[in-house]
Amino acid sequence: MFNDLVLSCQLWTYLADINEQARDRYSLLVEQMKKAESVTEELKKENQMEWVRRMMSIHNRAEEIVLNELIYR
Repeated sequence: MFNDLVLSCQLWTYLADINEQARDRYSLLVEQMKKAESVTEELKKENQMEWVRRMMSIHNRAEEIVLNELIYR
């Protein structure tokens, strides 16, 4: 696949498309996880360290999902 994309001069187009899909999927997952786990701006105001801990967990899980779904396939 790599050789076909390089020879047809479509590698960068393909990579840009995958990058856009990955960013969109990541953003969607983060928002869904924040809602499901009640990570709100109110929590951020009340307990910043807890908010950071939860957001880092969400970030790591969302990134792992995106990598497995789009990058490592």
